[in-house]
Formats: sequence, structure tokens, C-alpha cells
Amino acid sequence: MADAGQERIVRAEDVAHMGFTEVVRHAPYIYGQYRKLVSAIERERPDVAILIDFPEVNFRLARRLKRLGVPVLWFVSPQLWAWKRKRLRLVRRFIDRMMVIFPFEAAFYRARGVDAEFVGHPLAALPMPVISREEYATEHGLDPARPWVALMPGSRQDEVQQNLPQMLQSAADLNLNLNLDQKRACQYLLPVASTINLVWIRDEIAAREVAENEKKTGFVALPRIVLVDEARTALFHARASVVASGTATVQALTIGNPFVVVYRVSALTFALAKRMVRYPAEIPAAPDADGNLPVAMVNLIAGRRIVPELLNRRFTAANLTTALRPLLYETSERREMIAALAEARARLLPAPGEDPIHRVSDAVVELLGPTDPAAPRSSATNV
Repeated sequence: MADAGQERIVRAEDVAHMGFTEVVRHAPYIYGQYRKLVSAIERERPDVAILIDFPEVNFRLARRLKRLGVPVLWFVSPQLWAWKRKRLRLVRRFIDRMMVIFPFEAAFYRARGVDAEFVGHPLAALPMPVISREEYATEHGLDPARPWVALMPGSRQDEVQQNLPQMLQSAADLNLNLNLDQKRACQYLLPVASTINLVWIRDEIAAREVAENEKKTGFVALPRIVLVDEARTALFHARASVVASGTATVQALTIGNPFVVVYRVSALTFALAKRMVRYPAEIPAAPDADGNLPVAMVNLIAGRRIVPELLNRRFTAANLTTALRPLLYETSERREMIAALAEARARLLPAPGEDPIHRVSDAVVELLGPTDPAAPRSSATNV
């Protein structure tokens, strides 16, 4: 949107934090950025607002926008189907169009009096990467004959700090314990999100390698970690992957790459979420042995657990190695997961001949209504 000419008032990646204690810690800065955005909206008076996900901010904005008489389209639904369903009354009151990217969301909203439209998931509509394995190997100094594993610790620095250490330890353990010769030892790809500083993550990996060397004197415990800049291509060529819970799991799903979902937050955040999350009838989901409901979007789309979830205390290097190992060989677990991922991806596809982004764009034009060719160009606010 910035490339298309939108004025960027606030950077979403600067104010996005996962968890309760994590948000509280950054609350003053987040509120300051919110006030900056509100001032811009009141000054510019946009003709239409496109709110994208981010409910904690966007519900407040929707209220203000409606007071200004600005029609509001919400693309990528807030997860009201998981918690805070009382906010449905706010959707009915302040949102003119709700465009959703998961099929169960449309059924959920319609059953509760909201006219929501499923447009398909943008990632499912993308073509597969075209670069060959050999070209990709040459570009990144990889051995095309060896298995590659993608590590995706998250798109925010605090996520990476929580998730990356166990991923790296598991990578070291896999290459030590799989009884593979040097030619078959795994190589590891780490796609770096544009929101992460490249120098910082290199330093994090180097610090972890030093720590491992101190435990195993004279032996470089960590395998080489190859930093790449595009997640979908890494997933496309990887044998398997480890993915932090979030949008990246949908990337892995739409590529069809077998993977393990991991995530770690503060103990308080995890305990509160466990008490608050409840799924409606539109999402069949059973708790695990610890009483945890599934959180990975891929499992919610499928309506059953098709990929392992290692959350908080279950997210250890040993557990990750155990879950990942069967996905590296031609096992029944690997074949069944690939088939289940293909079924889940099919549920995300838009209607034949449709494109999710084009459909949302058409809906925005519909909200703008008839235009006078002589009138000034319309503006839009995107959050």
C-alpha cells in the first residue's frame, strides 16, 4: 500500500505485540502511536477506511470513523470466534462490510447476524515459487542433495528471542542424533522477516553457537544457519519446517510443507489464554491431554490436529526433535500430513475465477459509491 501511494502514519510492526503482559509493557508507546493515527484521520477525513485484523486498535478506530461518517470495511476478521464474542455487537454497529479469509468465519458471523463474506485466503491464491532447487542452492550456498529444514521463529523481535533458542538446539541435536553421514546431515534455512534487523539475528545465532561450544568444548554444535529473505520459497524447497504460531503457519499450509508449530509466551499470558479461549460449534476442536485447545490456524481450518503443537512448557528442544524427525523421512506420518495439508488448503481457495484482494478492492469501490469524475481523488485509511 505504501508503494501504491498510501501515506504511512504508523508502522503496524512497531505496535504489534503478542500476549497480555507483552502488550502492557509496551502500552505507553502503542497509545502514543494510536493518538498519532487518530489525529491524522480527523485531519484528513478519508472517504473510506479499510481495517485489517488488529482488533485492540481497530475497534476503537471503527467507533471514531463512524462518528465521522466514514464507511468501514474490515478485512481479515478479528478472532471473535476464539474469545471476546461480546464484541460482535460492535461489529454489527460500526462495520459496514466484513470480509473474511477463513471459511468457518463466514458461518460464525452469519449465525450471529453479521453479513460476512468469505473471499478466500490471499496466500492460497498465490502461485507456487518457480525457482528450481538447484538455482536456490546456488544462490544461497546450499547442497541440493542434502535435506533442508526451514526455521521460522516469528516476525517480531520478542517472538524470535522466545522461540529461536530451542529451534537452534533442536537443529544441533537432529544433526548429532539422526545417525546421518555428513552428506545427509540437514541444512537449515531461516527466513528473516522485513521487521527483523539482520545484524541482530546474526548476533543471536552467533551467541547461541558460543554457548553451545562452551558445553561441548572443541565441537561446533550448531549446524550452519542460512539466512534467506523469502519465506514461501524456503518452505517450498524445505523437507520440513518449524513454524512459530501465526500467519507463517498458513504460509506453510498453502505451500504444503510438513511442519511443527511452536510458540512461547509468558506463563501468565498462557494461563489467561487457556482460560479465555473457547471455540464455537463452527470450529470442532478438542483439548489435548493438558487441557489445551489447538491454537494453530492450520488445525482449526482442518477441524482436527494435523500438525503437532508445542506450546510453552511443551516447547523444548527434545520434544521438537522428536516431532520433527518423522517428517524428514518417507514415513506414514509425513505422507498423512502432506495429504491433510492439501485438503486444508483447498478450503482456503477463493471461488473459481475470483481473487481475494480484487474482491476486497471491489467492495471498497462499492462503499465509495458513485463518483464524480471532476471531484478530487478519494483517500483511504488502512490500518
